[in-house]
Amino acid sequence: MKTLTIIPSRLSATRLSGKPLLKINGLSIISHVFKRAQEANIGEVVVATEDQEIVDDVTKNGGKAIITSNNHKTGTDRIYEALKKLDIKDVDLIMNLQGDEPAIDIDDIINLNKKMTVYPTQMGTLAAYIKNYNDLENENIVKVITKKNLKEEDFSSAENFLRNSSKKNNIYHHIGVYCYSAETLEKFVRLKQSQNEIKNRLEQLRALDNNIKINVALAKSSPIGVDTEEDYLALKKIMEYKA
Repeated sequence: MKTLTIIPSRLSATRLSGKPLLKINGLSIISHVFKRAQEANIGEVVVATEDQEIVDDVTKNGGKAIITSNNHKTGTDRIYEALKKLDIKDVDLIMNLQGDEPAIDIDDIINLNKKMTVYPTQMGTLAAYIKNYNDLENENIVKVITKKNLKEEDFSSAENFLRNSSKKNNIYHHIGVYCYSAETLEKFVRLKQSQNEIKNRLEQLRALDNNIKINVALAKSSPIGVDTEEDYLALKKIMEYKA
């Protein structure tokens, strides 16, 4: 099966403006993500953005990027436009990686892609164990409830995604990486935003509300996403120490 990885990215993030171009070890966050995706070696990788500065940065660092509209409500809409513009033939799976997770585990990307090729499913994502029960009530940490307890070999279906919960069984820290079959992506972007999605600010609820099944693979760890200046400084410290 042929997989295409598309990384949506834009400079006008609400909480930390300009974050894709913030540097860690002399390389921008978006170029770190691109290189991780490339190292996973599951197929071609492209950044989709509305900003020429991001295109310039990615191409300067040996990557590929494409300009998309600045009117998209969600990253998935941006990915779909990029897919149409790229016009790459015979793509079976589209991997949607977040542009603000430069520490994403390469093995987790490979594992999700492998699960999508083995199991006939419409859409797949990742989740990790919750180590701190305080995270259950932290609205910035999205949770997923799965039908069955997650084990490494499983690809259990998601029952719900939520921002806070008192439930402690079959609940995991959701990692915002998605893999869609090409036809599911097309179906998804044609659907109207659901009330559930708007209320909870969780795009994946649109899929569940429209009977699109989402399967969940267990990730090795939860990567630190860069949403705030504190996140950036914490991750910069970790990655520069490791280097």
